[in-house]
Amino acid sequence: MIASGDEWSDRVLTWFDQHGRSGLPWQSPRSPYRVWVSEIMLQQTGVATVIPYFERFMQALPDVQALAAAENDRLMALWSGLGYYARARNLHKAAKVIVEGFAGEFPQTVTGLQTLPGIGRSTAGAIVAQAFNHPAAILDGNVKRVLARHAGIAGWPGQASVLTQLWGVAEQRLAERRPADYAQAMMDLGALMCVRRNPNCKACPIGADCVARNDGLIESIPAAKPRKERPVRRQQFVIQRDESG
Repeated sequence: MIASGDEWSDRVLTWFDQHGRSGLPWQSPRSPYRVWVSEIMLQQTGVATVIPYFERFMQALPDVQALAAAENDRLMALWSGLGYYARARNLHKAAKVIVEGFAGEFPQTVTGLQTLPGIGRSTAGAIVAQAFNHPAAILDGNVKRVLARHAGIAGWPGQASVLTQLWGVAEQRLAERRPADYAQAMMDLGALMCVRRNPNCKACPIGADCVARNDGLIESIPAAKPRKERPVRRQQFVIQRDESG
């Protein structure tokens, strides 16, 4: 039987209290601005890489007003080396919207946050959970892997039908208790235990009723992104020679 509700979150939080990542710079304080910037930086980038960039960014631009007023060149210099520069441009745009349209206050709902540039459903959920301590589902790459394996959801998570199933499971298992810690715990579980290759199933707090583990499907769930078929191009050449060669 697949765990849900309080029983599921209790296991995850108990593990987090002993093994989760604490003391990350955006966890103290967990302000909406700090959580938001960290979540954007962590897209496509690992925690260890992000930490020095985040600390430098916060020192230079400590609040949303400073970010909104920053010159583009200064922002790009602070971001240089993190890559995926559209993230920085969207941060800048969103900061201006927050300052000019929301009087410097962040929306406190998932739907409200999704109106801002660069914030999708999962990022909005992470901000709501961690900054405002309200229950909200998240579904970054690590969490997708945990839920897909545990619930036995086969297929590539980028496929619409698979993603819909994963969101359903994520919503079903929301923690009413300690939402901020639960969100971090789910991300940590995927990053530290339920890794892509050779996950630590024996020590996993949710391993006992994991469908992929029990059915021997760890290596196949979640499925990899399907490869695009390469087009086949055929060409013909005609060489004509005249009498002089």
